[in-house]
Amino acid sequence: MKTRASAHRNDEGLVRAIGWPTLTASIINQTIGAGIFVLPAVAAGGLGAAAPIAYVVCAALMGLIVACFAAAGSRVSLTGGLYAYIEVAYGPFVGFLAGVLYWLMAAFAVASVASAFAGSIGVLIPAAAGPAARAALIVTIFTALALVNITGVRSGSRVIQVVTAAKLLPLVVFVLAGVWFVDRSALTWTEPLTLTAIGRTCIILIYAFAGVEVALVPTGEVRDATRAVPRAVFTALAITTTFYLLIQATAQGLLGASLTTYASAPLAEAASRVLGNAGRTLVLLGGTVSMFGYVAGDVLGSPRALYAFARDGVLPAVVARIHDRYRTPYVAIVCHAAIVAGLAVSSSFTRLAILANVAALGLYMTCVLAAFELQRRDVRDTVSRSGTPFRLPGGPAIPLLAVIVIVWMLSNATRREFQVLAAVLALASLIYAARRKS
Repeated sequence: MKTRASAHRNDEGLVRAIGWPTLTASIINQTIGAGIFVLPAVAAGGLGAAAPIAYVVCAALMGLIVACFAAAGSRVSLTGGLYAYIEVAYGPFVGFLAGVLYWLMAAFAVASVASAFAGSIGVLIPAAAGPAARAALIVTIFTALALVNITGVRSGSRVIQVVTAAKLLPLVVFVLAGVWFVDRSALTWTEPLTLTAIGRTCIILIYAFAGVEVALVPTGEVRDATRAVPRAVFTALAITTTFYLLIQATAQGLLGASLTTYASAPLAEAASRVLGNAGRTLVLLGGTVSMFGYVAGDVLGSPRALYAFARDGVLPAVVARIHDRYRTPYVAIVCHAAIVAGLAVSSSFTRLAILANVAALGLYMTCVLAAFELQRRDVRDTVSRSGTPFRLPGGPAIPLLAVIVIVWMLSNATRREFQVLAAVLALASLIYAARRKS
């Protein structure tokens, strides 16, 4: 029996002006971010010359996951993206936990990028490389960005617009200049690969493929989401994977086994081999600006999740306070910035990236199951009336395979990482139950 998704929430006031090319570009922009400037060294450290295999494995997993995103997005054309899909499928409590997973993913991810940003600044300015200077830099960044965003959402948006243009340019220059000087012998391997080594590398590298869920949040403003969402997610994944493989192959082909010794700025070092100091500086500055832009974007958007929780009565009402003058959720912004700054100061990029990925994979698995449930119930969108929803072939085959691969990847996380995630979700559940009773 068909059910209607729009009964869950009313988005009729929004203008559906986003077509599939714009949505594709948005997904690519959200996916290709700061992490790729440092992850090639991490991938090489895990698998050596076979590092590109990890990208292929991650792309295959993401192919299964985005197929489920496409199926859900073609049936639930509501603002909120994954959270809307999950809430329509399983109700408000599971939807709330999905929101918590998203906030955890965002917090750990931006903290890892801030940690990497401080490392890049340390390469540019050696005096900033010490622990005290690193901590002071991180605190200063989040304090400044919090103040910028408290003074108004337009101020935060302008910062993002300024830095976005600098993100892809150095990467394109690096690939176009370096691909001609690649040593092919650095891309061949003779030692056998193990599933453990591949899995441990992939649970870090999947970080580079995250971002689809952010771009799908404004699904309520997508024109003909039934067709646009599936087309956009598959196109973006193909482009992103190709670009990542070119970056990894170029860096590995230029530096060989020494790639792992430049963990703070591997692409900058590789660029210096073909473009000299100018190339190194270009990529290093591009990576630093990209990382800063990512952090700025997070401080603009993620505090709104805390605000929404407080607005809906899950968190204390004080978190939902709006500034009298600037009309911004200033308490939520301060809380988010303080938490993330503390995480960035106390942990390394790799550890934070793994925590972000564990949260992301938990969110993805919930959405995969939601996609199957929406298809089983034949939930239909009432706004994008043209065409039929994208249907996963094979019934439960793709969701089941996606869940198996996600569980395999999660099995490579440590007990401590699961304990952190479980503790936060348990606390969130208790808070949710207590606030609903009061």
